[in-house]
Amino acid sequence: MNTTITKTVQHPRNIEQIITGQPVTEGAGVKIIRLVSQPLHRRLDPFLMLDAFRSDDPNDYLAGFPDHPHRGFETVTFMIAGRMRHRDSAGHEGLLQNGGVQWMNAGAGVIHSEMPEQEGGVMEGFQLWLNLSAKDKLSAPWYRDIAAETIPTFETGGVTVNVIAGASHGIEGAVTRPVTEPLYLDLHLEAGSGFEQALPDGYNGFIYVYRGAVSVGDKTVAERQLGILANNAASDGVVLQAEQAARVLLIAGRPLKEPIVQHGPFVMNTEEEIIKAVSDFRHGRLAV
Repeated sequence: MNTTITKTVQHPRNIEQIITGQPVTEGAGVKIIRLVSQPLHRRLDPFLMLDAFRSDDPNDYLAGFPDHPHRGFETVTFMIAGRMRHRDSAGHEGLLQNGGVQWMNAGAGVIHSEMPEQEGGVMEGFQLWLNLSAKDKLSAPWYRDIAAETIPTFETGGVTVNVIAGASHGIEGAVTRPVTEPLYLDLHLEAGSGFEQALPDGYNGFIYVYRGAVSVGDKTVAERQLGILANNAASDGVVLQAEQAARVLLIAGRPLKEPIVQHGPFVMNTEEEIIKAVSDFRHGRLAV
């Protein structure tokens, strides 16, 4: 555990839009809340999707996510509570559990499953889709398990910060990715605390509140709401204030500014590339 002094953000961003997610069913019947989807692809580039799931009813999650394909992006799964087993066609296997993260680059193609290894209790977590640049979309797939105890953590002013990706206040995260340079922080704020994070000009970013509520400028983002951070001219970061205890994801990254064409689990730059991805999957070539 490291302790650091909060740096000052001189020109903070405000909240441009607050989004309440929509309930959807994915996999073999898992109930989730979708917060980021295709209508926000351009606005939140390079982020393609954010799903949240939280339930203590096994009927909501036991069916899991049997074998399904991906191509052209990365998945980041952060488990707050529960146990989920990952297996994929590249030979990777891992158990995602309390506080852990799984980072998978689907690249040219992978078929994987994510299945619960529990029959009761709470299952809670998030899955983020991070786009790949055109030059990397057909790269070799890779996979990494990140146990909770290996995620760099520090405390500042009543806030505990878990640095999943990128860097915060001089603390390097568990993952650093080129091109999009994502920042992924899990913030635990005590009542009456605040947190400041520098963000490069032009990066797209958002917060998701999964406990309590936080204020950004004159707007409050409530539990289970997502707040898109405005790209204010000359802004240099974001300031969060919590009157009550809160837990928040802060996510930001460099936009790719490339065409985005999505068809289900495939995200490419052109329709022709999507047609090829579907054909490769149907003919067993996706994960070769």
